Order: sequence, then C-alpha cells, then structure tokens
Amino acid sequence: MGDILHALPAVTALRLAHPNWVIDWVVEPRWQALLAAPESIERGPAQPVVDRLHFAPTKRWRRSPFSLRTIREIAQLRGQLRAAGYSAVIDLQGALRSSVVGSLAGCHRFIGEAEPREGPARWLFTECVATCGAHVIEQDLELARAIAGDTLSPAAPWLPVDPVAEAWCDALLNSAPPLQTSPQPVALMNPGAGWGAKRWPPERYALVARGLVDRGYRVLVNAGPGEEPLADAIAHGTGGAAVRLNASLDQLIALTRRIAVCVAGDTGPLHLACALGRPVVGIYGPTDPSRNGPFGTRFKVLRSPQSRLDHTRHAAPEAGLLTIKPEDVLAATDELLAQETAP
Repeated sequence: MGDILHALPAVTALRLAHPNWVIDWVVEPRWQALLAAPESIERGPAQPVVDRLHFAPTKRWRRSPFSLRTIREIAQLRGQLRAAGYSAVIDLQGALRSSVVGSLAGCHRFIGEAEPREGPARWLFTECVATCGAHVIEQDLELARAIAGDTLSPAAPWLPVDPVAEAWCDALLNSAPPLQTSPQPVALMNPGAGWGAKRWPPERYALVARGLVDRGYRVLVNAGPGEEPLADAIAHGTGGAAVRLNASLDQLIALTRRIAVCVAGDTGPLHLACALGRPVVGIYGPTDPSRNGPFGTRFKVLRSPQSRLDHTRHAAPEAGLLTIKPEDVLAATDELLAQETAP
C-alpha cells in the first residue's frame, strides 16, 4: 500500500504532463482501490490516473509457485503485457519481484534505480537511474523524468472517487450520538504496521485516544486484516470512547478525505492521509522518516534519537520507539491542529 502511494505523485505528474499517454499499472489485486474503484474500466473520477490495470497476485504466487493456476496466471499476464507493446516500463518499487514482473513485458526500455531497494532487481533493468532524492517520492519522480526527459514536480496524487464508498462515509459521519448537534471532527488512528518493531503499543494509543476524545474529537481506530486485537485494545482502553473501524480500502479512502488528523506509525493508512493532504502525526522507530515519512502535507514526526535503522522484522517494538510517550504524541497533535486553525 505504501509503495503505491509513494509512486502515485510521480505517475500523477506524468499524467499531467502527458494527458494523452497510455499509462497502465501492474498491481496486487488487493490494492486495486488505490487506483480504480470497483467495476471501473476506463479513465475518469473513479480511475483518475491509469488507463488499465493488470493484476499480479504475487503474494499468492509465492505460496504455490509451481501450481498450474500460478503458471497460467503468469503466462496470461506476460501475454497481456507483451500485447500492449509498451514504449517503456518503469519499476517504482525496486524489489526483485517487481523487476521480475516488469521484465515480463519484454520491453526494450526497462527503467529502474541504480541502487534499488533489493540489489538483484537491477540485473533486469535496461536503464539504471542514479537517484539523489532523500525521500522515496523524490526518487520515484527522478525515475519518471527518465522516461521522456521531462521536468516534473511532485503532484498531489489523484485517488479514485467511489460513489458507493462516499455514501457509506457520509452515513457513518452523520450518525452522531443523540446529544451531538453537529458532526465531530474525526481523528483516525492506525496502530498496525508491517511488522512488530514498527508498532507503538496499543495501550499508549489508548491514552492518546482518550486525550483526543476529551478534546472533542471522534476517534476511529482503523483495523486492517489481523489488526482487530490492536484496535480492540485501544477501544477497551478508552472505555469504548474510541471505536474500531473495519473498512474496505475504498471506504478508508473516502473516510480519510474527511478526517481532521491521522495518528499512526510507518504504515499504509498514514501514507494515504498524506496523499489526501490530511494532517498527520507519525510515530517512527526503526524506519527512516526522511525516506519513508510523511510528505506533501502538514505533519509532525516523533522519532527517538535512540532509534536505529533496522528493517529486520522483529516482533517486539523497537527500543527507541518505546521512549516516545503518549503525552509527546498529544503535544505534537495539539501543535499540529493549532497550526490548522491559526488565522
């Protein structure tokens, strides 16, 4: 999710610079909603950036690489990519699997970073670009410039507008408590993350949630697949004042457009809030916010000087992350929201 959201500013910039280009995207099916609403088949508000999506369920392929289904799906994808006759293919992820998928197109121009995230990925590129930007969004923009030599600036990414999800969100936010005369501003929390070392403890999120409720915010706690216990712990820690949110991805996009602030670690929903221009408080530990942190919006990042870069997927929270206190997060949130309301 984060990789797609980090790539979107560069691809949106390409679309703005070349509105008549055919721009397609290969994506994991579960992330389709970041690029197109369900049932959308052509460019428009529900599919604003790309002309066509190709699907590569690589997570499932890795579980059964030699199954007949996997072999057939890879062959089908290869046929689709080659039939399209692309002038250039660009790998904005820099992973070995994304470079393998990109190579299926058989394109004479396959552009990637000279120093990709996973080194072996470069072996499949026909053009390697030495990037110098600090943030991954800046690096992706440098790759996009290489396609036609454009002078591109980061563009606010275009995300799909799904009318069904928008209606769901309106109904959710208009369901005010009986004594509430007007909708409350919404604070969205996301306690989950890709692995345990990046996860600030839920009991600390609960204290922040309690503070935000006391400040008049309606606190919703997003629970991705498998993250329900984290969200439930926060809800329990607030006596039910914070509410678990189980939303589909298209619903989460619609809701995030309307929030007052997002409080989260280095995880997809934080990057979604950034992409939609919403204020963000990021709680960082073993990952580098200068590369993967909030970008293109108003934000505050908390990261301890004790934290060290480490992408090892440890289950326990990183030691430096644990030095960040709930009152630190509340103070950062107060400061950020004060800036929002200042004249």
